Amino acid sequence: MPTPIDQQALKQLPDWTILDKKLHRVFVLDNFVQAFGFMAQAAIVAEKMNHHPEWSNVYKTVTVDLTTHSEGCITQLDSELAAKMDEIFNQMNNR
Repeated sequence: MPTPIDQQALKQLPDWTILDKKLHRVFVLDNFVQAFGFMAQAAIVAEKMNHHPEWSNVYKTVTVDLTTHSEGCITQLDSELAAKMDEIFNQMNNR
C-alpha cells in the first residue's frame, strides 16, 4: 500500500508544486518532437511502475499532474515518478 508523501519528499522536488491536491509541473522543451520524446520515455517508466500520470501536451509544453487515485492523495509513488520524470527532462536538456 502506498504511503502519503511527506514534506521531506516534496523538498526533493523543487520544480513541482501541489495544485488541486496533485503534484504538478509544467515541462517546456525545445519543440514538439522533443516534448513527444519526453512523454514517450516517461510513459515507459510509468508503465513499468504501473503508475500513470495525468498529462497533456501542447506543442513544446507537457503539463503533468500526479496523484494516487486509489489512495485519494499524493503518495511516495507520485514522488518517485516525479523524480524519474525530472531525470528524463534533465538528461534531454544536458543538466
